[in-house]
Amino acid sequence: MAIITDSEGFLTDYLGWTEGAAARLAKSEKIVLGDAHWEVIRLVREYYTRFHVSPTTRVLTKIVGDQLGKEKGKSIYLMKLFTGKPAKIVAKVSGLPKPSGCD
Repeated sequence: MAIITDSEGFLTDYLGWTEGAAARLAKSEKIVLGDAHWEVIRLVREYYTRFHVSPTTRVLTKIVGDQLGKEKGKSIYLMKLFTGKPAKIVAKVSGLPKPSGCD
């Protein structure tokens, strides 16, 4: 199944996201998804469903820390999972729009 992205690689339709699409989007970022990635992806998708906005880095670290524990709610942990720009990359892999303020 084809996935349709914009010029930056973000899905054009949030509802078209699947776990298979996530794996392909992650592969384009040279990321192989594991359990730690999936728990953040699921959390971010739940956040988007509630608030209709992709979390910025500050919000991402807070919600991850609150829901998954202090050790996981640190920028360094998220950068290791989702490269140097975790809010942008996790949004992309999760099928969400690019967070505001991300280049």
